[in-house]
Amino acid sequence: MTELLQNFPAITLAEMSSVKLMNRTDTKFVTTLPQLCRLLEMAQGDYYAQEIDGERNMLYDTTYFDTQGFDMFKDHQHGHAGRQKIRFRTYVSSNLQFMEVKTKNNHGRTKKKRIEVNDMDLADTAKREFLSRTLRFNVDDLVPHMHNFFHRITLVNRLKTERLTIDTELQFHNMLTGHDRDMGPLVIIELKRDGQVFSPVLSMLRELHIKPHGFSKYCMGAAMTNEDLPVNLFKQKLRDIEKIEKMNN
Repeated sequence: MTELLQNFPAITLAEMSSVKLMNRTDTKFVTTLPQLCRLLEMAQGDYYAQEIDGERNMLYDTTYFDTQGFDMFKDHQHGHAGRQKIRFRTYVSSNLQFMEVKTKNNHGRTKKKRIEVNDMDLADTAKREFLSRTLRFNVDDLVPHMHNFFHRITLVNRLKTERLTIDTELQFHNMLTGHDRDMGPLVIIELKRDGQVFSPVLSMLRELHIKPHGFSKYCMGAAMTNEDLPVNLFKQKLRDIEKIEKMNN
């Protein structure tokens, strides 16, 4: 895969400034490493690959918070409009950490707001002020629930109207139960664009029979590592993930 990535022209963080897409539509796809390699071969003529200090497959480290009653998990499982997630994400390659709040409305659009931080201390005044403006939950009820890390490739189309993130080597650690889950060959692809602008990758995904499939890293990770959580509405997704994993075994 490293060799395939080197065939893409590079794009820097500064050059990607116009593709932030903080108010966007997201479409996720789940596949396997062999299929990903085929997709990268097909996409070389239409995309740039983000590069930071010569690196194109960056390590991300993320911790999700939720209320003690798992309200954000439950809102997502039931598809509630206005559902939110709060996370601390560290971009290991660039040594940057952000606290982020994502809100999904009933039109399928995701709005993300974030501030740069140095730690995950919610007693900090700046963090509390930010959350009071962006989060509808009580800050004092928040606790860290899920930790994950993965490697991410970011592709940008030639018109710079979309980003395609590709996550591999995904691993979960449940901070409440202590349980871990290694997702092995599973690949999470997410198409992020402003509205329904043309995307060259969609025809490639169709040709490879890679279909849209929701996958929340927080919710799926929590469902797989905490037996006490209600997961009835996630059961089909969990079965689908098992089938995809077995394709590589």
